[in-house]
Amino acid sequence: MSGMQTTTVDPVPSPPQETIIIATAAPPPEPRKPAVTTNNRGYFTRINKQNYASYTVFFLFIYGGMDLAASLGWSQPYSVLLFTEYSYCWFVGVIIGALAATLTMTFLPKLVYYVFGALMQLTGSIIFTAAPADYSACLAARYLAGLGIGLITVPFLIHNAEVASSNLRGVNGGMEQCGLALGICFQVIFTTEWTSLIDSNPNEIHGILGIIVSLFGLAMTALVVESPIFFLRRNMENRAKQSQEKLLSHNPGGVNAALKEARRYVAESDNRTLGEELVASVMPFLKMLLFRCFVAFSFSLPLTMSIISSTAVAEKGLSLWPIYLFGVLRGIGVMVAFLFLDTLGRKAVSLVGLLVMAGLMLWLAGLYANVTNLISFNLMTSASNIGLAFQVFAGLFVCSSSAYMGEAFPMRVKSFLVGVIVIIEQVVHIVVIACVSSVPSQDFFFQYFLAVGIIMLVGMIFFTVSLPETKKMTLRKAGQRFQKWYDLQMY
Repeated sequence: MSGMQTTTVDPVPSPPQETIIIATAAPPPEPRKPAVTTNNRGYFTRINKQNYASYTVFFLFIYGGMDLAASLGWSQPYSVLLFTEYSYCWFVGVIIGALAATLTMTFLPKLVYYVFGALMQLTGSIIFTAAPADYSACLAARYLAGLGIGLITVPFLIHNAEVASSNLRGVNGGMEQCGLALGICFQVIFTTEWTSLIDSNPNEIHGILGIIVSLFGLAMTALVVESPIFFLRRNMENRAKQSQEKLLSHNPGGVNAALKEARRYVAESDNRTLGEELVASVMPFLKMLLFRCFVAFSFSLPLTMSIISSTAVAEKGLSLWPIYLFGVLRGIGVMVAFLFLDTLGRKAVSLVGLLVMAGLMLWLAGLYANVTNLISFNLMTSASNIGLAFQVFAGLFVCSSSAYMGEAFPMRVKSFLVGVIVIIEQVVHIVVIACVSSVPSQDFFFQYFLAVGIIMLVGMIFFTVSLPETKKMTLRKAGQRFQKWYDLQMY
C-alpha cells in the first residue's frame, strides 16, 4: 500500500456565466384621478366675460330701438309726421347724454354710464306706463330715455373694442345694432297691431316692454368688467392685471399676452403729442362720420312714410302684412351680417349692403319721379317691396359700424371723436324730420331718395378704396390701418 500514489484531480472550471438583460416596458402609470375642487372655479369661470358688456347693452338698446322707431313715424297717439317736440325730443336727449359721456369718460369707469343709462330708461318706461295719454309726461319720458341711450352708446363703443376678443369684436360690437333692430321690430309690430285691432294706447305696451328690458339690462350691469386699458392709463398696474384676469378667466394662459398688448397700445398713444393724435384721426374721422350718417339714413322718417303710403295703395287698405314684415326684415339682415363680421370680414359685408341700399334708393326715386305714380297699384306695390328689401340690406350694412367706431381712433382722442360722431348722427335725424312736413311737397320723395341714393353711391366708392378690413386684428393694428388714406384690401 505504501507504494501506491495518490493523484488529485482538480475539478473542471465551469464556463463563465453570461448575463442577458431583457428590456421590458415600464408598467403604465396609474390613471390620474380628477381633482375635486371645492372652490368656486367651476362653470362660471369658463364663461367668456369679454362678452358681458355687449350682453348688457343689448337689452338697453332694445328700448332705444323702440324709441327710435317712435320718433320716426311709429307712434300713433302723437303724430310724428308733424315737426313737433315729440318727434325730435328723444334725439335731443341722446345728444345731451352723448355730450355728458364724452366730457367725463376720461375719469369715470364705464359701469357708471351703464347703470345711470339703464336707470334713465327705466324711469322713462315707468312714466310711459303710468301716464300713456299724458303728452307732457310722455315728452319727459322720451327725454329721459334719450339721455340714457346717449350715456350708454359712447362708452359702449369704446369699451367693447377694448375688452372684446379680436376674434369676436365685430359680433360683440354689433349687439348695438342688433338691440336697436329688435326694438324697432317690437315698436313697428305692436303699434300697427294695437292701432288696427283695438282702441288702445300703444304707449302702455311701449312702457311695459321698456320696464322689462331695462330691468334685464340693469341687472346685467353687475357682470360688466372694466377695461384694463382704463387702469393702465392711470398707471394702476395691479388693477389692470386683475381686470384682465377677470376678462380671461376662461383662458388664464392668455392673460400676460393680452396685458402686454394693452400696454403697447397705451404706450403708442402716450408717445405721441395731442396734435399728432388729432392729425392721425383726420382720415378715420371722415370715414366713420360718413359711415354713421348712412346708418341714420338707413332708417328714416321718409322711409316710414313711403312704406305706409305705398302699402295702403298696394294692399288697398285690406292688409298690413308688408308693414309687419318691414319691422322684421331689418333684424334678419343684422342676423345674416353676424355670420360674416369676424369671418368673411366687415368691409365686404358693409359694401354689399351699401351698394344695394344705394341702388334701391335710386329705384325709389324713379318710382316717385311722377306724382301720378302715388296712386298706381303696380308702382306702389314695387315701392312697398323695395322698402322691405331696403331694410334687409340696411341690417347687413349697419352692423360693422359699431366695431369700426371702437377701432378707428387713437386712444387719447377716441372718446371725443366718437361722441362727436354720435351727436352728428342724431342731428342728421333731426334735420331730416325738419324737412318733412305733414303734407310733403309733390316732389319731396323724389328729391330725398335721389339725393340720398347718390350720396350713398359716392360713399360706397369712397369706402371701397379707403375702408380697412380689421377682422381678427388687435385694437392697435386696426387703428393703424384706419389711419391710411387708402386701403384696397377686401378681406
